[in-house]
Amino acid sequence: MGPTMKRVPTGVSDFDSIIKGGLPAGSVVLLLGDVGAGQNEFVYTSLFKIAMVQGRPDYSRYYLGSYCDYASLPEKLCYMTFVRPKEDILREIAASFDYTYYEALEGKLLFKDFSAQYFRQSAVPASWTSSGDNGGSLFEPQEKEDVLNALVKFLDENAHNSVVIIDSLTDLVISKTVDTRDLITVIRGMQRAAKRWGGIVYLLLTKDILDKKEEQMIVDSVDGVIVFEWQHYTKGSGRQRYMFIEKFMTVLPHVERDRIARFPTMVSAKSGLVVINMDKII
Repeated sequence: MGPTMKRVPTGVSDFDSIIKGGLPAGSVVLLLGDVGAGQNEFVYTSLFKIAMVQGRPDYSRYYLGSYCDYASLPEKLCYMTFVRPKEDILREIAASFDYTYYEALEGKLLFKDFSAQYFRQSAVPASWTSSGDNGGSLFEPQEKEDVLNALVKFLDENAHNSVVIIDSLTDLVISKTVDTRDLITVIRGMQRAAKRWGGIVYLLLTKDILDKKEEQMIVDSVDGVIVFEWQHYTKGSGRQRYMFIEKFMTVLPHVERDRIARFPTMVSAKSGLVVINMDKII
């Protein structure tokens, strides 16, 4: 019998039950999607449900489902942004979901705002991007390293046994100061290092921002890809969110054939992102 694979719950309990308890620890996962199709809600749900359970194993089954192994929960919850401050993220969570989730997450979220490095060579003035997290100025000596080096340094110091959100690759690929080839090299290195870190790294990317060749290079550089999309009804003006696994070598072979599916989802203030039923992929 081979070694048991540690799995980290996504927080979307119906999804976790289908993939046998969560995603394999040590994975870098690309969340690729249409604007507003659910990738942000997915990571918010993961963060606040894990935060609710940390230190409270009696909450585990209720928030994370019966498949969750409490011992597999990460120690830290890290959120990294390039243009959005911590207050903006927490305000969005507080306004969108049950306030107890905001309360659970507020004191547990390790937040890093890289806006000082991101905007340093732009026309954006320091007064627009300063925050307590960055020390107040775009031009302080400690902020002169480029954004990719700052990102790598933060990961080296904080990614061990953590859920890490990088929000988002979209901001990096549209920046004239970040070379896409350098970014892809960093992602490839991240994919190797993640096996030692033993947590999960989520990378958010908006679909069709990159040309298909570059997008495929990023897809090839990660362990797994979960796609989020909108589908419009043929009759009427309604539309539905869907998510599905496009790539995951260590997940898909273990999913029962009749459960490899595209998952219709909805966002609930009380439960976050939830799977509402399942459409089989033929």
